[in-house]
Amino acid sequence: MKVVIIGPAYPLRGGLATYNERLARAFQAAGDTVRIITFSLQYPDFLFPGQTQLSTEPGPVDLAIEVSLNSVSPLSWWGVGNRLRRERPDLVVFRFWLPFMGPVLGTVARLARQNGHTRCVAITDNVIPHEKRPGDRPLTRYFLSACDGFVTMSRAVLTDLKRLGFGHKPALYRPHPLYDNFGPILPQSAVRQQLELEADTQYLLFFGFIRAYKGLDLLLEALADARLAALSVKLIIAGEFYEDAAPYEVLIEKYKLEDKIIRATDFIPNDTVGAYFCAADLVVQPYKNATQSGVSQIAYHFERPMLVTNVGGLAELIPAGEVGYVVAPTAAAIADALVDYATHPEKQAQFEAGTRRVKQQFSWEVMVAALKEVART
Repeated sequence: MKVVIIGPAYPLRGGLATYNERLARAFQAAGDTVRIITFSLQYPDFLFPGQTQLSTEPGPVDLAIEVSLNSVSPLSWWGVGNRLRRERPDLVVFRFWLPFMGPVLGTVARLARQNGHTRCVAITDNVIPHEKRPGDRPLTRYFLSACDGFVTMSRAVLTDLKRLGFGHKPALYRPHPLYDNFGPILPQSAVRQQLELEADTQYLLFFGFIRAYKGLDLLLEALADARLAALSVKLIIAGEFYEDAAPYEVLIEKYKLEDKIIRATDFIPNDTVGAYFCAADLVVQPYKNATQSGVSQIAYHFERPMLVTNVGGLAELIPAGEVGYVVAPTAAAIADALVDYATHPEKQAQFEAGTRRVKQQFSWEVMVAALKEVART
């Protein structure tokens, strides 16, 4: 099968690029011919909240990546779409995560499908965004109406597609595959020494871009619980701020948490991701709303116990009591679980064994098969 993936990839950085590159390798392993079309401009600078959109790491040498889409240039949309119409790939996979991308991706899909052969299937991270803005719905509908079908990584998004009026189109739920491309599991003692962390402290890990919906404020408030103050527990904040850091610093000062916080608030390069996960005792995702999270799939790869809040699709992937905790999105509920984990050391081995069992179900082969099944429907 001739496949084209459209979405972020090198030289862009971040979880979406990592996912799309790993998906391309899964198609290659299945015997398909695949290339990725990515953005020469993904976001105008005024819409991008981070430090830079570009990777400083070497690019993948095993993938065909074309840098040709400009999110704000209709000429590039028409150029890519018309070229795909002429090339007649069997399957074009779109990665859709933000309404802003609706016009560019929707236009490319419409043009590509004009050949009567190419099928356009979207992996829809979100169809109702975490942070809502005027115009979200028409931009999203413009893209969704151009697709032949969808694969979602949470049941919540499957429900949202029906709510938006696209329940008549083929759609499958398949969980986010395992992020197995950040290297092997490393000895905790060695990575703690590398990161200059204490050997006898329990470390919590908050990982990824920091945005309001991810609930770092709830975690800081939980960490201020008097029961945790008496325990040797610290929080590693590993990820770049995609909003003002000042409110979080206010909470750290208010609750006198400075001695409990390890900051690594720059972008974490791929070759360092494994060290942070292997150094941690518990990965915490205190989200206020969510659909799914790639952080869970990195934690599964490194067999790290998890605490997630019971929002969106997070709990679908985290069997409570088997690989960690599923709690209400409140500081009190998060604190109760953290205290339980810190005072019951036997649970770490129990949860690690659970991650080894559960992670077997998160396969890239399953995702590739689902995309092909939707395309055939």
